[in-house]
Amino acid sequence: MVESRTGSQGTAFATTTMRAPSAGLGMLTHSLEDYLEAIVTLAGSGNEPVRPVDVASKLQVSKASVTKSVSALREKGLVTQEHYGDIALTPEGFRYGNEIWRRHNLLYRFMTEVLGIDQATANQEACQIEHGISPRSFSKWEEYLRSVGIEIDQDPSQPPDLGTPTKD
Repeated sequence: MVESRTGSQGTAFATTTMRAPSAGLGMLTHSLEDYLEAIVTLAGSGNEPVRPVDVASKLQVSKASVTKSVSALREKGLVTQEHYGDIALTPEGFRYGNEIWRRHNLLYRFMTEVLGIDQATANQEACQIEHGISPRSFSKWEEYLRSVGIEIDQDPSQPPDLGTPTKD
């Protein structure tokens, strides 16, 4: 996200950072946000444990990549996992993953339903934008969506499977 900050001399400047799930957890990379979003999608409304192989398949990555990323998410308190067992989201991980999914879903729907962009392109671009839009801008954008009649209060615990955006 791009934030405006003021330096020690009172000069304003912009910095790009990722949203933190909550105070004290540190910043998440786009990749870790993608892992959370995938786990939420696979976990469903019951926040069921997810097999690492299913995460690897969904994101089209190796099981070793899943292991490494899950370790980083575990260190931040967003997931739990017994040694090589299923992955479970903590309440904070589920909340944060749902927020990422919600941003993706609304961006995707806007691009397909309002702008008429094809699904594959909209999915890929929504994935890119979801990481960079600031909370303030996203809130304003939600207001606009409401004003044009797009339902924005869908249940994020039942995310549609939008597929996996292709990596450039």
